[in-house]
Amino acid sequence: MDTNTILNISTVFASFFTFQLLFYFLSDWFSAKVSTGFNSLSSRKKIEWNSRVGSTYHSLVVGVIGLYLFFFDEATITDPLWGDSWLVKLNVAISSGYLISDLLILILYWKVIGDKYFIIHHCTALCAFFFILKNDVLEYVGNFRLLAELSSPFVNQRWFFEVLNYPKFCKANVINGILMTVVFFIVRIAAMPSFYGYIYSVSGTEAYRRLGFLFQFILIATCSILDVMNVMWMIKISKGCIKVISLFRQKKAKNSLQNGKLD
Repeated sequence: MDTNTILNISTVFASFFTFQLLFYFLSDWFSAKVSTGFNSLSSRKKIEWNSRVGSTYHSLVVGVIGLYLFFFDEATITDPLWGDSWLVKLNVAISSGYLISDLLILILYWKVIGDKYFIIHHCTALCAFFFILKNDVLEYVGNFRLLAELSSPFVNQRWFFEVLNYPKFCKANVINGILMTVVFFIVRIAAMPSFYGYIYSVSGTEAYRRLGFLFQFILIATCSILDVMNVMWMIKISKGCIKVISLFRQKKAKNSLQNGKLD
């Protein structure tokens, strides 16, 4: 077993235990410090709360690192299919450890937070990450896919506001909802044409043929599965955002009429 493999496995295990520690111990302490409403939540809500704290922490770590690598990692930018970067593998390994941790939590607390789409998402991503870490290929693609995590903090924050009974039309809630929709669209939907356009542009090259059928299949299959779910979630988020904006405008118009004026 070479040094790189040992480093990857060690990072996955360290990440796994970090997120387990965060879920079972650190999140309770941290959440009680930053939110006065946390202690009044039911035990079931606290389970989902702690799960989402882990999700937010993971998203910020791999999203910020991934954004840096997307712009400045020369090895993978120069050769997106075969470029080898220890920092990209580190980011993928951190995410892999989180996904394994979250899968375990989902299974153990299935009646509270179980979701079949999350299971599909996590297993699909883990399958892709396993081949990336094992074979040192498609690292740029793996890091590019991790940029989608930049939308998760806004999705989780919407849930936090909801469970803490923040008014639906308060400024913080509305701003977060708009940001959630915009960021989700940018990193998960708008990125699709350029990504698949690139895959199409290299499909006939020697570098792509060297991947072999298995890696080519894994690349297309895993990305397609993840993007189908991204489109489903985008539709759901968009409908919710449009509904909130529409109700907000109706409420504003109603208040204007009650005040004896029209804006």
